[in-house]
Amino acid sequence: MTRTEISTLGEFGLIRRLTEKFEKKNPSTLYGVGDDAAVLRYPDRQVLLTTDLLLEGVHFDLIYVPIKHLGYKAAVVNFSDIYAMNGRPKQLTVSIGLSKRFSIEDMEEFYAGVRIACEEHGVDLVGGDTSASLTGLCISISCVGEGEQGKTVYRNGAKPNDLICVSGNLGAAYMGLQLLEREKSVFAGNADIQPDFEGKEYLLERQLRPQARRDIVEQLAAKGIVPTAMMDVSDGLSSELIHICTQSSTGCRVYEDRIPVDYQTAVMAEEFNMNLITAALNGGEDYELLFTLPLELHDLAETLDDVRIIGHICPPEMGMFLITRGDGQEFPLKAQGWNSLKE
Repeated sequence: MTRTEISTLGEFGLIRRLTEKFEKKNPSTLYGVGDDAAVLRYPDRQVLLTTDLLLEGVHFDLIYVPIKHLGYKAAVVNFSDIYAMNGRPKQLTVSIGLSKRFSIEDMEEFYAGVRIACEEHGVDLVGGDTSASLTGLCISISCVGEGEQGKTVYRNGAKPNDLICVSGNLGAAYMGLQLLEREKSVFAGNADIQPDFEGKEYLLERQLRPQARRDIVEQLAAKGIVPTAMMDVSDGLSSELIHICTQSSTGCRVYEDRIPVDYQTAVMAEEFNMNLITAALNGGEDYELLFTLPLELHDLAETLDDVRIIGHICPPEMGMFLITRGDGQEFPLKAQGWNSLKE
């Protein structure tokens, strides 16, 4: 494989090479890459802005994360934040700090992943920056989105008796991470042995190539539904529920037997001798949408594809609890999900 040193192009030459295949898709993008700043126009719309910082060794491990998948995931997790506000992602900026161990071809792979994500979600790349790094690969991505007046959804709008809903299934991304870490450990230093991923492809996909749930936002809009509160499940269901309840000044009840879990997740949890519901509650990186709806929308909520009602919002004095399967015991929810600042 050809390897071209980044120094042969320089910063601006590198940016041109990495971004020349991106095409504008949105009328709100007046001018993208190529000047001191992008120019955007949003008449009669609310502008949404989110940003994520990804650091090698903290948020990802290039031993088992293909760099093209990393580019895709880095973009998609930002789109997910915009969807979690009931908005639509429109523009993206990508800034990278990289060391000399990376070549131009490596960066082209990364940007190829970003481009696939942008094409899938109709997002324009409009800028970014590159710099040298002495501490591994550093990625900072910001996404601009738009929301309709009166339809932007925050975390603080949940009310007592609201239904708690979640899309998709939970815990699969976490089990995919455990699988990758196990194979990395087992086969470290032995290049002649291939890792065993047969039958576990779904778990790997959930970890390496997560999906931002645009389809859920579009489905809600088609049915005329505006959630009272919403966020994406990036740090774990328990953590996100606690965020919503804390910011909404409410409590909640969530039912163990209603939490959606995929079959491969259950098999992998048993193989690792892990509690399945603990993985679903605290695993994180699912990027599903967690949202609340007024009780009177119960019948309509039941018609939503790939959405499950898992509980309800309570007055604050009732606290935040998980109701166990079978015996109906109450256990307080704890924020045990991902925390990069925790030692």
